[in-house]
Amino acid sequence: MKITVLCSDVSGNAAGRAFLLARLLQPLGDVQIVGPCHGHEVWSPIADAGIPCRTAPGTRLPAFSASMRALLREADGDLLYASKPRLGSAGVGYLARIRRRRPLLLDIDDWETGFFLRGGFWGVVGRSAHLGNPRGLPWTWLMERLAPLADGITVASRFLQRRFGGVLLPHVRDTDAWKPRDADPGEARRRLGVTGERVVMFLGTPHPYKGLDDLADAVGRLARRDVALAVVGVDPRDGETERRLRDRVPDVRVIRQIPFDEVPAFLEAADVVAVPQRDTSDTRGQVPAKLFDAMALGRPLVSTRVSMIPEIVESCGVLVPPGDAEALARGLAQLLDHPAEAAAMGQRARARAVERYSFAAARAALFPAVERALARRPPR
Repeated sequence: MKITVLCSDVSGNAAGRAFLLARLLQPLGDVQIVGPCHGHEVWSPIADAGIPCRTAPGTRLPAFSASMRALLREADGDLLYASKPRLGSAGVGYLARIRRRRPLLLDIDDWETGFFLRGGFWGVVGRSAHLGNPRGLPWTWLMERLAPLADGITVASRFLQRRFGGVLLPHVRDTDAWKPRDADPGEARRRLGVTGERVVMFLGTPHPYKGLDDLADAVGRLARRDVALAVVGVDPRDGETERRLRDRVPDVRVIRQIPFDEVPAFLEAADVVAVPQRDTSDTRGQVPAKLFDAMALGRPLVSTRVSMIPEIVESCGVLVPPGDAEALARGLAQLLDHPAEAAAMGQRARARAVERYSFAAARAALFPAVERALARRPPR
């Protein structure tokens, strides 16, 4: 069987979820990722990760209609799986289902229209007029409303399940391949420029709602020479984030985006992993994927009480209120100053990852949804 995973933008971190879905489906057949490229190239963490990608230019409308036609030609799998209700992924999937009679699954891992609600009423009104942007509010709103066209839905959080229905499919990790102490952190620590320091690490794309500014303020409040803040995953074109961080923590260690297969070594170099998610319209339907990276590798976690994070992290890490740098600093200090407690939390996190957030657990939920979608194959 040939499977096409449709990605809304193969040049950005949206490709991370598409890549995960492709990995989960590999036992069922040949898998490829198809989608528009709104940047200069395929997102570097997946560029050489073994899943073939087919792309078309990510332009504005009406020129984007030509890219849609090209993507539709590439979307020739016996099963289509659209990652995100966006025009470049779900839009192509809806067309392929209608015109080519291919069964379609839709995956929703974020409340996409929620990203457009910041800025208040007039901000939403202004964004509603951007019809030329295929990633804008009007097209995204429409793609969410057309979700019932799919032959099945998977969602990444309970908030999204309440909103769209479907099968809960959290971000998961290959816990058979990623195991504590399998990776050597020596090279990662050398690249970070740390020797004897304790490392507090943020790993991921530093969007404002990820709370990286709160983390920098928290590390600044600790004011400890033996603690280094490491930020891994900054876009090479993003100079503003690094400047803003250095205003708060002059000695912050910044590493650009890394391939997925280097993630374990960097996480092994961390004494504490921080996921300081803020509580905004961007995050209420979201569960940070980096939680599961850290849990798979048994790393001690500090995170915030947002969305499903408490359910996932409870007893496996320290939870603090979102946006509270002082509480975040206390949580970091708790794990840094009590290594035995931190190690025990890491062990519980690893056990929970294997039980609930592994490839085996995800496939047990996903494969029956695939079978139902194939059974609903539209008549030719």
